[in-house]
Amino acid sequence: VYQEFNAKVRDAVISLIDQEREGEQIDRALLKNVLDIFVEIGMGYMDHYEDDFEAAMLKDTAAYYSRKASNWILEDSCPDYMLKIIYWKFKAEECLRGEKDRVAHYLHYSSEPKLLEKVQHELLSVYAIQLLEKEHSGCHALLRDDKVEDLPRMFRGLASISNIFKQHVTAEGMTLVKQAEDAASTTKAEKKDVVGLQEQ
Repeated sequence: VYQEFNAKVRDAVISLIDQEREGEQIDRALLKNVLDIFVEIGMGYMDHYEDDFEAAMLKDTAAYYSRKASNWILEDSCPDYMLKIIYWKFKAEECLRGEKDRVAHYLHYSSEPKLLEKVQHELLSVYAIQLLEKEHSGCHALLRDDKVEDLPRMFRGLASISNIFKQHVTAEGMTLVKQAEDAASTTKAEKKDVVGLQEQ
């Protein structure tokens, strides 16, 4: 019986989880009982829960938050970069709290680190980096425009800023080196011209 129905049950449970993520009320006790079957079928092993339910749930979670993040970026009309980061961080924290709550109420506790990693990856690693790298409002723009007072706020939770900072410093340093080399070769050419005039 289990083999016949597990895919249908899994899909129904994942659909209910997505409905709850969208703010709908669901029967959490029923979900807990259904998910306990996946655990109990394994008789002390988590294979059925992990293979027959969790893998698909994690894949759906990644897809769900990828769509969510895409929509947030499209809907975001705020021109102030710092407000975008604050908004984004708030939304991500809100989503992480929701997933922790799901684990506490009906998912198996072993799903928590995997679930939170999926949410963090989709919301912070993928889309927050896009915000950081935006040409006219991202981290490069703040550095280029000397908006030093805004930088500390960015460093409070977004590790990828260090890479962008490194790229900025490297690019600025290379520009300065190039300018120095150009100035040195111009000076050298002027000296050759002067020496050439003296020899005539």
